[in-house]
Amino acid sequence: MPASLLDFLSGGLLQAGFGWLALYFLVATQLTIFSVTLYLHRSMTHRGVDFHPVLNHFFRFWLWLTTSMITREWVAIHRKHHATCETEEDPHSPQTKGIKTVFWRGVELYREARADRESIGKYGKGCPDDAIERHLYTPHATMGPVLLLVLSFTLFGFAGVAMWALQMAWIPFWAAGVVNGLGHWWGYRNFETTDKATNLTPWAFWIGGEELHNNHHAFPSSARFSMRRFEFDIGWTAIRALQTVRLAKVLRVAPTLDVRPNIAMPDRETLRALLAVRFQAMTDYYRRVTLPTLRESEERLPRKLRRGLADGGRWLDADKRARLQAWLDERPQMATLAAYRQRLQQVLDERSHDAHETLARLHAWCEEAEQSGIKALQQFSARLKGYTLVQAAH
Repeated sequence: MPASLLDFLSGGLLQAGFGWLALYFLVATQLTIFSVTLYLHRSMTHRGVDFHPVLNHFFRFWLWLTTSMITREWVAIHRKHHATCETEEDPHSPQTKGIKTVFWRGVELYREARADRESIGKYGKGCPDDAIERHLYTPHATMGPVLLLVLSFTLFGFAGVAMWALQMAWIPFWAAGVVNGLGHWWGYRNFETTDKATNLTPWAFWIGGEELHNNHHAFPSSARFSMRRFEFDIGWTAIRALQTVRLAKVLRVAPTLDVRPNIAMPDRETLRALLAVRFQAMTDYYRRVTLPTLRESEERLPRKLRRGLADGGRWLDADKRARLQAWLDERPQMATLAAYRQRLQQVLDERSHDAHETLARLHAWCEEAEQSGIKALQQFSARLKGYTLVQAAH
């Protein structure tokens, strides 16, 4: 306990040493990250997991206390991001707003998105609307951080004020800046999604698994973000622990792809698998057809143009797209592979409501691929016909 006013101002009621202050900061910021990734993101936005009502309310209270974010607004903004990704309507795309803007001014972009009440109403459905939400959490959102400031100063003195300031910057920096900014600008990709989402690292304990952003955009409703053996999603670890004590119920996890041998032609199981993991199928095509053929030819192609072969040149500017097309025009085999890739993408993107029609188009694609005389394309067609889903255990 403080012996004088000076002691109270410097160390608060607890007079905690540096080690205890560091432990408190670590626990508090990790709880905030978990509240965002588990509750706001995986549960409320994408419905990948449900939590016990008591735990749900703890998450809501903690977010009110430490961030002042309103559930309906966060959910709506993130759903709109997925619905309009990398377009002018996207609330925080580095492709349209610039990486510097999203990284350094992510909070301003969030505030601008909050002001669009029509979008909040459109995308924010299904969020809590009980008495405490209507009378406290939503109308008095800023009261939470103010209360936290008072508590931090009372318990820890001016050191608590410094920690409070860091807490207030934690989510804006890591979520609004790093994940929303760098997560669409730099990193590695497991899946050729139709956006620019990337995985920043295979692991990052301090941002709850949100670093695996490309995986999430490939399978938005999956409660688990990690997809490869070397990737670690601490948020998924927390969900499994909560599931063990019956505080969480996993609703959806991304399926994995398997291949059945000796399938003569694509069937309904093939089509079901393709439509469920279409981004993985296009990644498969690039890694098993385009890239090996490019390496065999020993052709050198700038990295950005090479990525254009993976995504059909979707993100190339007009000059680079023209350069890539000129390069393909001089290499008939690579041009053929690019054309087959585009046709397969169209089958998956423009699928008919009639499964028989889509399956017929897939049959035609496989028959022509096998008659192309290109070994890598023939092998991929044989593999594609055997696609099947393996549902992951919850």
